[in-house]
Amino acid sequence: MLYFYKRIWKATGRVQMLLVALSLIVAALAAVPLQFQKDIINSLGPDLQMEHLLWMCAGYFAVIVVTNLFKFVLNYRSSLLGEATIRRIRTAIYDARQNTDADLPIQTESSGTVATIIAAEAEEVGRFVGQAVANPLVQVGTLVSVISFVASTQSYLGAFLVAIVVPQALIVFLLQEKVNRRVKARTLVLRRATGTISDEALSSAVAAAKSVMQDFDEIYKTRRGIFKLKLSMKFAMNVLSGIGLVGILMIGGVLMMQGRSDIGTVVAALSALDKINGPWRLLLGFYKELSAVRVKFDLIVGESLSQRA
Repeated sequence: MLYFYKRIWKATGRVQMLLVALSLIVAALAAVPLQFQKDIINSLGPDLQMEHLLWMCAGYFAVIVVTNLFKFVLNYRSSLLGEATIRRIRTAIYDARQNTDADLPIQTESSGTVATIIAAEAEEVGRFVGQAVANPLVQVGTLVSVISFVASTQSYLGAFLVAIVVPQALIVFLLQEKVNRRVKARTLVLRRATGTISDEALSSAVAAAKSVMQDFDEIYKTRRGIFKLKLSMKFAMNVLSGIGLVGILMIGGVLMMQGRSDIGTVVAALSALDKINGPWRLLLGFYKELSAVRVKFDLIVGESLSQRA
């Protein structure tokens, strides 16, 4: 993984620095709406002045607009970087294929395999590069910002949110490596199958058909295993999210009964849970995509850059 990120930073470091700055701004703004929610809810009552309510709601709306403007710029620049990287990878693969002065593995691959690398695998890797730094930074920053806010207003609720996040991370880290092995196996088999289909002549079509169908069966079995692992992770995440919702209501209710919290803090904690679930799921999805893309990146580099022994 370290080598993967070194290559990304070497090729796109200047643009990534801009994305890092935008990501930090978006993450810093993540907890601000929670404070507005808390203040508005706690101030509701017959003594609330209309002018004060309007100012708080206007401030709340302004934060939402500003945050989404920064997100727009961040996502746009990330998408441009990803598309530029896709073009760069495809050009490198094509040049390596045409380079007769070097002895590269890509030169012995079938046209079908090369087409798969250029059309599908290069796009997945390139698109990922656009979000390789900004995406996890935004999500981690949002988690830290939101949990810190909740912990500063009510330490018990903040600790509970942390207790919900940690098991989710452990579940993904334990299961993702198994998914990675299946993704790599599926990629290799798919390359072999497309290469066989592309290279088969009419006279050998019958002989090739059996090999191709066996590859298709193997791909099906591999995908079935991937589905089981991914759905198991999703099930566990949904259960933990449900525990988080019920737990905040229970802990918040007990604290309010004891006079140690208020309704605004509990509602803000519920909103924080929703804000955490979104970034946390995106972060876990990013980790899963990183693992899969890294496998394809290694295969592409091995085909286009590594000299054959």
